[in-house]
Amino acid sequence: MAATPEAALTMMAAGRETPACPYQDGVKLLPMDCERTKEGYCQEKHEEMIMTILYELYNYLAVQAGNFECGNPDNLESKCIPVSVAKDYIENVTAYSAQRFVDALQRLLDNHRDSGIWLQGDESSETVTAVGQVVCLESTRPRMGLGCRFRRALNTAITNLFIFFWSLAFLWGILILLKYYWRKREEEELDMYKMVQKIIAAVQGHYKEWEQNLERYPYVGILHIRDTLIPPQDRKKMKRVWDRAVDFLASNESRIQTESHRVAGEDMLVWRWTQPSYLSDSDH
Repeated sequence: MAATPEAALTMMAAGRETPACPYQDGVKLLPMDCERTKEGYCQEKHEEMIMTILYELYNYLAVQAGNFECGNPDNLESKCIPVSVAKDYIENVTAYSAQRFVDALQRLLDNHRDSGIWLQGDESSETVTAVGQVVCLESTRPRMGLGCRFRRALNTAITNLFIFFWSLAFLWGILILLKYYWRKREEEELDMYKMVQKIIAAVQGHYKEWEQNLERYPYVGILHIRDTLIPPQDRKKMKRVWDRAVDFLASNESRIQTESHRVAGEDMLVWRWTQPSYLSDSDH
């Protein structure tokens, strides 16, 4: 199970309990001898100072980050508190020297556990490797009141519900469009087959009239058939149906042959009806 930030801060402190500090009440400096020695007692007192600073710093940053996310009553520009502001706060609360604050920041840099305190430099995406690069400090565990947490949870629930209904409406709209599209495709397919039947009947009828010497040529212009079957006002609307019918005949109807002939001085595509000779003879 992952350690909490408070547990991580506690784990930074090593050593055993020692007798009460012999220096005077209200004095927050190590004895001069402890500044130049690594004696166990002095190390433990130094560690105690560092941990006190870190706990105060953690609580301060958590409260500030929580306030920022809960209405920002202090008009903070960011959750990331400038290092100078954090230093002044720690000095006022703990009465420890600025050097102890620097030592605490160095402890955070040296320790790779998640302490709940994020040290940021000029660019938040860059990793800070030295205390001198620290520009601001931000809590990764904002501390928010019950009312704030409830409002945020309610807002999140409403937002998720809103997104859900919009997604549902979007999917429903897509479904309606697909049904409309497929219905139009089916109607267009039906219209295309009807047009194919009309074209076949027209070309066959023209051929029979030619056999009876009622027509001059055994073929008939494709555009002439179109103009005969489709009124002028419907030609634009029926263009897709007509084009599909023409393509269908070219690919699937062996009784109609597409040819190119010069008619009235212009080359044009025509259709010719082809049928077995014995049927032609029977007609005569």
